[in-house]
Amino acid sequence: MNSELLKMQTTRRDLLCGSAALAGGAFLAQLFPGSLLGAAVPRLASQSPADRATAFRAQMGAIPIQSQKLADNLMLLSGPGGNVVVLNGPDGKFIVDNFVSPAWPRLKETLDGLGNAPLKFAIDTHWHFDHTDNNAPLHAAGAIVLAHENTKKRMSESHDVPVLGLHFDPSPADALPQQTFATSHKLKANGESLVLEHLAPAHTDSDIYVHFENANVIHMGDTFFNHAYPFIDPGSSGKVKGMIAAADKILTITNNDTKIVPGHGPLGNKADLTSTRDMLVTAVDRIEKLKAAGKTYQEAAAAQPLADLDATWAKGMLGSDLFVQVIYLTL
Repeated sequence: MNSELLKMQTTRRDLLCGSAALAGGAFLAQLFPGSLLGAAVPRLASQSPADRATAFRAQMGAIPIQSQKLADNLMLLSGPGGNVVVLNGPDGKFIVDNFVSPAWPRLKETLDGLGNAPLKFAIDTHWHFDHTDNNAPLHAAGAIVLAHENTKKRMSESHDVPVLGLHFDPSPADALPQQTFATSHKLKANGESLVLEHLAPAHTDSDIYVHFENANVIHMGDTFFNHAYPFIDPGSSGKVKGMIAAADKILTITNNDTKIVPGHGPLGNKADLTSTRDMLVTAVDRIEKLKAAGKTYQEAAAAQPLADLDATWAKGMLGSDLFVQVIYLTL
């Protein structure tokens, strides 16, 4: 695709389609450490969006699972997909998010290692594959899969994510949530009170947060990427200003001792979420002005509006140019 053609692409559809080939390889290169991805990036970038999604799962699934204690009965698992939180006790195991499918044998081994309590609930913070891939085996093992109603809707559809060069077929019926809610839901187990609340469209239109009130722990799913530019899914009605609103909402129910689990990145706290929120406000202000001035997303990225932020934030999933594009498309 030559530069003249790129300059002609001004519609939302054209912007999305024109970005796919570039973003597929660039995103994967930024997501994985060089030692893990190695020579696979050129091969992945040349594959079809569906094949790339399969390879993407395999690469992510190879990452080891790491454990971190959050409270006496609460464990954080990280590695092959979005961060997972497990509440464990005599009332059973409650798991929030569940990694990519190739990680299932290791996830099952980790859960079994926590004791003999049965699986009771598997909660999805949103519909994306790296948070829901193991819904089916968890349900087969006894868990009720619980999520916002839009998670079930999104998982029932095919999806293209051109910004990342990926395609996903509808999830099989046994992977869909068996129980859904529209606004909020509460659970009590193992001496803990869980509050689940839907957020206005942010990372997607299916986002919820899970508040473990007694432990003072909040899982924000992908409405919070700690120490990195976040991905926001325009194909799922994601909105960057919704990401800011989600941060504002969570900040009202936290204190300096609250442990905030991001969808990706290390365990965070109120200061981390505040700095992420402030970065998003700054980025939106700058890119919104470029878009209002009639700049294409390529021209906006070329202006390097986030140059002073990149050293701190462009070291996770998204580099600066791709993040500018994501904001441009989700304003």
